[in-house]
Amino acid sequence: MLPGVPRPSPELLARYNVSGPRYTSYPTAPEWRPDFGPEALEARLRVAGEQDETSPLSLYVHLPFCHSLCWYCGCNVVISKDSSAADRYLDHLVMELYLVAEQLGPRRALSQVHWGGGTPTFLTEKQLERLWTELMRRFTLLPDAEVAIEVHPSVTTSGQVSLLRQLGFNRLSMGLQDFDPRVQEATNRPQTPERTRALLDHARELGFTGVNFDLIYGLPYQQPERWARTLETVLAMRPDRLAVYSFAFMPDVLKHQKRMPADALPSAEVKLELFRAAYAGFVGAGYQAIGMDHFAVPEDELARALCERRLGRNFQGYTVKAASDVVALGSTGISDVAGAYAQNVRPLPAYYERISHGRLATERGLLLTEDDRKRRAVITQLMCNAWVDLGEEGVRDFAPELERLKTFEEDGLLVRSGSQLELTALGRLFVRNVAMVFDARLARAERPRFSRTV
Repeated sequence: MLPGVPRPSPELLARYNVSGPRYTSYPTAPEWRPDFGPEALEARLRVAGEQDETSPLSLYVHLPFCHSLCWYCGCNVVISKDSSAADRYLDHLVMELYLVAEQLGPRRALSQVHWGGGTPTFLTEKQLERLWTELMRRFTLLPDAEVAIEVHPSVTTSGQVSLLRQLGFNRLSMGLQDFDPRVQEATNRPQTPERTRALLDHARELGFTGVNFDLIYGLPYQQPERWARTLETVLAMRPDRLAVYSFAFMPDVLKHQKRMPADALPSAEVKLELFRAAYAGFVGAGYQAIGMDHFAVPEDELARALCERRLGRNFQGYTVKAASDVVALGSTGISDVAGAYAQNVRPLPAYYERISHGRLATERGLLLTEDDRKRRAVITQLMCNAWVDLGEEGVRDFAPELERLKTFEEDGLLVRSGSQLELTALGRLFVRNVAMVFDARLARAERPRFSRTV
């Protein structure tokens, strides 16, 4: 028995291991509509711009380029060996930046910046500096801002990390997934512990804090005894934060996943044991469990925020710096602005065509209703803090949901105390299932669009 990590019964696992959203957003992406276009986003940006100009924003920049394709990947990526392939993309990012800033008016303060991908360090040092300079010409970075970037240690140089720190970045997120050579070969993701450790040490010497490692469980050939060696190697490095994601195998949607041997994927039972081993190992080493799949050292600001039930979450992950509005740039970038979601087009030709004609590249989105906002608040609290206080009004509004949750209470997944709901240790394994009870739109969604909850 692993300490602090309950093992659900086979019956419970079978009942709750269903298709369901990860709730990065609510309403979820399948609900977003193609009739929410550039003009609709412009209108929401103007509404956001009417707030106090000192009210901070979050800024996300999507950089889709990678040198090679990881076969498990579910992100929007463009494969190229030539860094100059990004020059045209950067030209259009700058144009898009101007269009967005024009709508926001004087509201330009940033509490959070995140560059994701793809592999942002696909860019050369000159390209990285150019993009940062253009951003800072139009926005102001607050003194305590969180400035993060995702990096792949196998392609990121110490010179790039030094430049990023010089520019103002203070957070790194390193993708490593698994150090097992057999898993790496099956997923086309080669990476050595030595290279990862060297980059981590260099980042710490430069003053980076909140350094995160990403792992994935449920990949081909992962087995508990081999996974344990990866966990041991990771703990020896002791990053500030860890994310341990459940692999979503959806080859009908992501065709490149068919390159991996499906018969080598671990069963649901083994997959859960992989997570339990990670949970026990990290918590046993002093990490605080954060949300459904993250961990942080006790002195990290995420751990402190969780203790005070003020942890937040947006498309970039768990944070204490989440602003009321998130502005996204680049292909497939998702903005969350003034009560609306808006996503850019994916194909680069379409993105270039729209931006070059002076239009935003919005492909779809959704303006949230008041009911959506209430449900989003509840789901966010559950996903972030494993707890929510519905208040008297919420108890009335969500009476049908509370009735449905009685089964979850009987199964030991949550405890209700008046208007408050709190997940148990077992319930945290099934937090997505609990959140689904509050999803009024799920009955209309096509379940196969979602990965399984365990």
